[in-house]
Amino acid sequence: MRVLFTGGAGKAGRHVVAHLAAAGHRILNIDKVRLGHPEVMDLVADITDAGQVYSVMRGYAGIGEMESGAGQQVFDAVVHFAAIPSLHLAADNETYRVNVMGTYNVIEAAAKMGVKKIIIASSETTYGVCFSDGQTDPAYLPLDEDYPIDPMDSYGMSKQVNEVTARAFQRRFGIDIYALRIGNVMEPHEYAQKFAGFAADPGQRRRIAFSYIDARDLGQIVDLCLKKDGLGWQVFNAGNDGNSVPQPNSELLKTFFPNVALKRPVTETEALFSNAKVKSVLGFKEQHDWRRIV
Repeated sequence: MRVLFTGGAGKAGRHVVAHLAAAGHRILNIDKVRLGHPEVMDLVADITDAGQVYSVMRGYAGIGEMESGAGQQVFDAVVHFAAIPSLHLAADNETYRVNVMGTYNVIEAAAKMGVKKIIIASSETTYGVCFSDGQTDPAYLPLDEDYPIDPMDSYGMSKQVNEVTARAFQRRFGIDIYALRIGNVMEPHEYAQKFAGFAADPGQRRRIAFSYIDARDLGQIVDLCLKKDGLGWQVFNAGNDGNSVPQPNSELLKTFFPNVALKRPVTETEALFSNAKVKSVLGFKEQHDWRRIV
């Protein structure tokens, strides 16, 4: 597929782009900095400028495409990861502005240009636990896509608004738009650096419900989304099969969530940030379990 990817130079994006390129997709990466992948064309653009977004939305995905003389074509899909990627990286209102208006611009341009598949990066922060003021209990565990998301911070709010925007455009245009609520992204080098500390102090992972997603497994999830047509509007948790700490769920629940009800029984090792839907609907099969890496 010909894919326009925004934010491919970011922490998660560069691994996802590499996976998609290896899978045979032709990628045009839009970002403020260049990725520099040998098989990916980079274009510097600002997603908060609607004119720039419209300009790049129908273009070449590589210099070689000019040879046919067929002109600039509509992309088969758009994958939108570009954003201020966390709280505390910019002023709250700037985080909200960039993430909300940038996403609106990308989805509007893609839909009106005739793109039939859009995948957007949402976040596990929408569940309202991660960046809450004080220690907040979730309404229930494990966290699933039916949860009534309720963030109180500018980053989580921006992602919630983006989901509302995406759903509205899907209703209007009848295309496929899938939102990925991405867990805490781990790059390959971070396992050796961080996971011993997580095991020694699991409480530091409470705010993200102990979630993690290997950046390479995230690439698999995005590829599965590209290949799965006809689902309309969908939300998927993008997480690995287990928690990011070795303690069993019985211990984690008793220690960190003693007052939180379980929506369903959980095994001792399954993730409290549930990836059941992405496995059952898309066929995701984890390839990078931290227990086999550390």
